[in-house]
Amino acid sequence: MTTMQLGILSGGTGWHVQDLLRAAADAGHRANHFDFRNLAAAVPAIHDDCDAWVVRTMPAGSLEQIVFRMDWLQTQVAPVFNPPKSLETCVDKFLCTARLAYAGLPVPRTITCESSDRAMVAFDELGGDVVVKPLFGSEGRGMLRISQKELAWRTFRAIEQTGGILYLQEFIHHPGWDVRAFVIGKRVVAAMRRNANDDWRTNVAQGGTAEQFELSHEQKSLALQAACATGCVIAGVDLIRNDRGEWLVLEVNAVPGWKALAPTCGIDVGRKIVDFIAGHAP
Repeated sequence: MTTMQLGILSGGTGWHVQDLLRAAADAGHRANHFDFRNLAAAVPAIHDDCDAWVVRTMPAGSLEQIVFRMDWLQTQVAPVFNPPKSLETCVDKFLCTARLAYAGLPVPRTITCESSDRAMVAFDELGGDVVVKPLFGSEGRGMLRISQKELAWRTFRAIEQTGGILYLQEFIHHPGWDVRAFVIGKRVVAAMRRNANDDWRTNVAQGGTAEQFELSHEQKSLALQAACATGCVIAGVDLIRNDRGEWLVLEVNAVPGWKALAPTCGIDVGRKIVDFIAGHAP
C-alpha cells in the first residue's frame, strides 16, 4: 500500500477534523490539518508534499479572503475533495437548486430575489406557505416557515434592509421526516432517516432524531444524480417526500458531516472517505 500525505483544510480542529486524522492514521497514511486563515500562496505551491486535500469547513471571512481561499484551492497540483467549483455551487442555495433543476431533478418551487415587494409576490406564487432560508447556511439554522402575510412582509423588509437575499421555497408537506444520503464517488455508502421533534425541521442539529434508512433504487439514483449535477465527489444529499408521494431533492452539501450518520448506520465514514481519496490520489 502506498502511503498518502493528506492535507485537511478547515477553520479549526473540530470533531470531523479529528476523525479524519484518526481514520488516516488507522489506514497507515499521514495527515495534517491546515487552517484556511493561515494559508499563503506561492508559485510553485508551497504544499506540494500533500498528495491530496480534503475540505472540511470554510471559516467566515471578507469577500477578498473567501475569493483568495477558493483561488488557492484552484491552484493546487494535488486533487482537492471536493473540487472548488462544487464547493462554490453548494454553499449558495440558489445556485445549487438551479443546477439540480437544470439537470432535470425534482426540487421544491423556489424564488430568489432582493426586493421585499417582489418577495411578497413570490409568497403568493408559492402558495402563501413558504420556507425562508439564508442563502448561505447549514444545519437548519436561520430558516423560517411563514404562512401569514403580515409576518412575511415584516420578515422580507428586514432581510432587504440588511442587504440580504430573499430565498423562498414552497413548504413541502412531508410525513415528519426526510432522508440524508451520503455519497462517496459513485456510491451511496449510508443513509439515515431524520425525524422531526415537535418541529417542521428534521435536522439533527435542531433536535431531530436519526435512524438508519434503506434507500430504494429511485432514491439512490436521485442522490447520485444530485451529487453529479453539483460536481460533488463527496456529498450529503437531502431528499424529502411530498404529500403526493413524490421524492424531491432539497439540498446538496459539499462539506457534509457524519457525526450522527456514522453511529446511526454503524459505518466508519471517516475511513471510507480516506480510503476513497487514497485510491484517487496520484
